[in-house]
Amino acid sequence: MTEVIIGDNVVGGRSAPFIIAEMSGNHNHSLPRALELVEAAASAGAHAIKLQTYTAETMTLNVRSDAFLIQENDSLWKNHYLYELYDKAHTPWEWHGEIMQRAKKCGLLCFSSPFDETAVDFLETLDVPAYKIASFENTDLPLIRRVAETGKPVIISTGMASIAEIDDAVSTVKSVGNNQCILLKCTSAYPASPAESNLLTIPDMREKFECEVGLSDHTIGIGAALVAIAHGASVVEKHLTVSRDDDSVDSAFSIEPGELKQLVSESVSAKRALGHVFYGPTASEQSAVTYRRSLYVAEDIKAGDVITASNVRRVRPGGGLPPRYQADILGRRVTCDVCKGTPFSWDLLD
Repeated sequence: MTEVIIGDNVVGGRSAPFIIAEMSGNHNHSLPRALELVEAAASAGAHAIKLQTYTAETMTLNVRSDAFLIQENDSLWKNHYLYELYDKAHTPWEWHGEIMQRAKKCGLLCFSSPFDETAVDFLETLDVPAYKIASFENTDLPLIRRVAETGKPVIISTGMASIAEIDDAVSTVKSVGNNQCILLKCTSAYPASPAESNLLTIPDMREKFECEVGLSDHTIGIGAALVAIAHGASVVEKHLTVSRDDDSVDSAFSIEPGELKQLVSESVSAKRALGHVFYGPTASEQSAVTYRRSLYVAEDIKAGDVITASNVRRVRPGGGLPPRYQADILGRRVTCDVCKGTPFSWDLLD
């Protein structure tokens, strides 16, 4: 599997999970709020903050018909026409440079999801370190090809995608000689249900497509992200908001800065906890071995006395014979006087 490098970060292997804070429309059309989110992501310890680069015009048509109206009852954006929603949610292109400069000042990587080729051309002028393909664009092979041709890492969310569609996307990236591909398991529901997250797909996806694999997570909280890491996710992307009480387009299912900080910390712990296949006492357990149960003389015994379950017992610490030998010594006689508290050994027997 080809090593993926984003900025100065090696993704995968023994590295800590790469944590991406997704700004999306949570800037609420305020540049100061966008810059606040950058600083919050950096303070929380995220590796990168991600933008979305589109306009309403590059995303859809300004048409007010039922085909362009969000009508699902459980949608956060019910009764919004697509053009109006994207006009409300988009990040103005003239903000990108200032946001990226603030990110750099904070020691944070910043890249984006382009939604058409004009966005790729624009982002190239800003020298972004990577690109992200959103789930709804993972079948847009011309866009994926254009992104892959930059030679930069391509992160692809796989929401809704079949095996064949994922294979098409990965093959398109590799067809132009770009092997820097990362797939993100994703459920394109907002919020997503943990029951539909199907995180066991992550190791299967890694095996099938021979790519680094992570999670683009729309569930509430950080539990699913930590489970994903336990199953091999090397990247986690979560939407970030200053407050879920904000009336921004994605705030309802986003995490707040304190939760992001916890995710960063816990993801490092989760990665370390995976370790490797190992049996027996670890280095820190060596001293604890002496406190296991073993066979000890529980009453003063005279030479020639028979060993019983009451005068030789299985107790802590571990200085005597292991408990497994209790049945072997019961009924036998000791060869000398033995004081209570003596660790039992074979040389006490006749």
